[in-house]
Amino acid sequence: MTDPSYLDLLSSGELERRVEEARSLLSPCRVCPRCCGVDRTSGERGYCRGGLLPAISSYGPHFGEEPPLVGRYGSGTIFFAGCNMRCIFCQNYSISQLGRGQEIPCRDLAEIMLHLQGRGCHNINFVSPSHFAPQILEAVLIAANGGLEIPLVYNTGTYDSEWTLKLLEGIFDLYMPDAKYGDDDVALALSDAPGYTGTMNAAIREMNRQVGVLRTTGGIAVRGLIIRHLVLPGDLAGSRKVMEFIARDISGDSYVNVMDQYRPCGKSDELAGHPLYSELNREITRNEYADAVRYAGMAGIHRGIPFGE
Repeated sequence: MTDPSYLDLLSSGELERRVEEARSLLSPCRVCPRCCGVDRTSGERGYCRGGLLPAISSYGPHFGEEPPLVGRYGSGTIFFAGCNMRCIFCQNYSISQLGRGQEIPCRDLAEIMLHLQGRGCHNINFVSPSHFAPQILEAVLIAANGGLEIPLVYNTGTYDSEWTLKLLEGIFDLYMPDAKYGDDDVALALSDAPGYTGTMNAAIREMNRQVGVLRTTGGIAVRGLIIRHLVLPGDLAGSRKVMEFIARDISGDSYVNVMDQYRPCGKSDELAGHPLYSELNREITRNEYADAVRYAGMAGIHRGIPFGE
């Protein structure tokens, strides 16, 4: 297995330069597409509820991720508190929107990475990292100087700015974006994410430019994209449009996980009487999932779940 890309940037001094550039995005804050402009270096908090320090809710080896990430010893997941979206059905609502977590120094975040590597994890998997990208880069610099040498996974809801993603080039070998919606009106109503589809499409194109389709060694992911798409009741996710985008603008060889685990969570019960979105109060049907898989196949997608490697 080849060394992760960030070690090359470490030895050249480029990783340290990237950290400084990323820090500058915190004041006024323009880390994500919202560009809310708060001064996070002086204690102000943005839409995401993030401040200067990274906030995490939990960490540990995780075996519920896609098989190429998990392997034998698990994916070393670090769950961040807060989020730059407001998905009304979020399964991690207490973490993403109520902010349940603990702020820690970047050095402590680096120690967590090294701890997970010491436990044999195949990668470090940053879950909901978009609003803490500068802090993550600082922690990676510290951890890399301390002996970190396994791939990094950027596991995102994909409300990410291209500018921030360009700062991550050569640092993350694995990107795991959600392709949530095919329609902007639905994205705004359900996730308060204006212009989501254009932002998502541009972000996934940039990720693909950096790392390409998924590549594995011995069944373990070493570089590339793993794209997730959660099927919603009533086809609210716009699965056909999403699959057509992936096949047309990314690659039919993309590894895509078409996920069937939607269940009413968060504040989805508040939509009970809504004329368009009340279906979020139920799980998806077998036929709805089969339709999404069929759309993927019609578009030419053939790798991932449930397609096989």
